[in-house]
Amino acid sequence: MLTLIQYPAAFGSSSASPFCTKVEILLKLAGLDYVREDLSDARRMPHAKLPVLKDGQELIPDSVSISEYLQTKHKAKFDDALSAEELAVSHAFTRLCEERLYWVILYSRWMDASNWAVIRQHFFGGIPWPGRVVVPRLVHKQVRQSLRAQGVGRHDSESVYKFGIRDLEAISEYLGKKPFMMGVEVGSVDATVYAFVAAILFAPFPSPLKSAAEKMENLQAYCKRMRKRFSL
Repeated sequence: MLTLIQYPAAFGSSSASPFCTKVEILLKLAGLDYVREDLSDARRMPHAKLPVLKDGQELIPDSVSISEYLQTKHKAKFDDALSAEELAVSHAFTRLCEERLYWVILYSRWMDASNWAVIRQHFFGGIPWPGRVVVPRLVHKQVRQSLRAQGVGRHDSESVYKFGIRDLEAISEYLGKKPFMMGVEVGSVDATVYAFVAAILFAPFPSPLKSAAEKMENLQAYCKRMRKRFSL
């Protein structure tokens, strides 16, 4: 039996992390039996991050590596019907979400003062004093440093949100009136796109990014279809 080790459900999604949500959809898409194991502290996991897939005694970290593992070890067929050009588009939108939109989502949750208050209470509210004061400050500083090192954190707030809105516009434009990103069938790119767009639309974090997403009717309908299809 496969075990998906992930951060617990939170903020309107099956996990606090869109990367974990992505892997759960891939497992459902592959038709594989699995159980969930929720974990709040990933420091002892490979790479000190989640998701991690456990297969027997083997631990596979990182959503990209997990996707590849499912295809090679468990013969999952996510995109067999796609042409080489369609596979390239699928790959590009996956990277758009994971390498740019993710950082804007992170910025909106951790750097926006009102949203940070929600994050702080959710993740650190149960820590005994004085850790409840010290730990969130340290983690908040680490996130700010990560955002700056990546590059997004070097821009002002208006510019950051413009980056994310352009990404959403690109997704919305390409989706158009299709039921799923690549057409009538769900593919691996949908696992990623849904996970990240849902993290914007359904989470209680108001921002220019969320306001823009709420105006894109096809994205809202798309997320509803994905939720119904995979019981999310």
